Amino acid sequence: MLTILFDGIAYGMLLFVLASGLAVTLGLMNFINLAHGAFAMAGGYAAVVLVNKLGWPFFAALPLAFVIPALAGLLLERTLYRHVYTRPHLDQVLFTIGLVFMSVAATDWVMGSQQVFVQLPRALEGRFEVGGVGIGRYRLMIIVLCGLLTIALQFALARTRFGSRLRAAVDDPRTAQGLGIPVNAVFSVTFAVGSGLAGLGGALGVEVLGLDPHFPLKFMIYFLIVVAVGGTSSITGPFLAAIVLGIGDVAGKYYMPKLGAFAIYTIMIVVLILRPQGLFSRAPGR
Repeated sequence: MLTILFDGIAYGMLLFVLASGLAVTLGLMNFINLAHGAFAMAGGYAAVVLVNKLGWPFFAALPLAFVIPALAGLLLERTLYRHVYTRPHLDQVLFTIGLVFMSVAATDWVMGSQQVFVQLPRALEGRFEVGGVGIGRYRLMIIVLCGLLTIALQFALARTRFGSRLRAAVDDPRTAQGLGIPVNAVFSVTFAVGSGLAGLGGALGVEVLGLDPHFPLKFMIYFLIVVAVGGTSSITGPFLAAIVLGIGDVAGKYYMPKLGAFAIYTIMIVVLILRPQGLFSRAPGR
């Protein structure tokens, strides 16, 4: 039971890092970016190429798995995304889902359609036991690293000047611009960081989830579930929702192998029926 709990927490932490960029763009920027998984896929393939083909150490490849999707996100934000920020949500959905299918086709052409995994250093392979609890070394690394990233992201959004500027730019762009806040630059940096976090999550998730050109489509629903269940009013909600969903998904697949895949969807349906605004969001005032 404790081993399942540990693996569920590790899986939930990974889901949060993968979905955190979407939580920021949807919750703070009010922009629906269904192409978020494409940036995660880019980070995953960056890690695979650097480690498997170029022989880079795994930990040396992780920064580039963040930087490459972040730069791609910055470029796309400045050339494409900013033109649909003020458009209806349906337009945003259609625009970004089109980018998903384009990324799937391009990746399949360049990288091939086979599923790939990243070569881990020996120090991260295998498991060890503590008090009868089986702890995977790689999953322990995921918990530690993703925990540090979560703390840093929460601090940046809640306690820094940039976080205050971002909230002001979202609440009233014209007033923020009049006060000297570079709204376009704030949005660009936010989108780039969100894309980079997705890429880093993709690199960390290659060994756990596998990687192929259909990755953005297969895991798009997971990103949306984390944000929908956790709510979009803060980062804390999606983080707690990811942990709950991760534990529920792992436990469901362990205790009910044939039906376990439905556990995460069952949790989502129950939560959204009882709390349509999300599990950790404030109910809208009347």
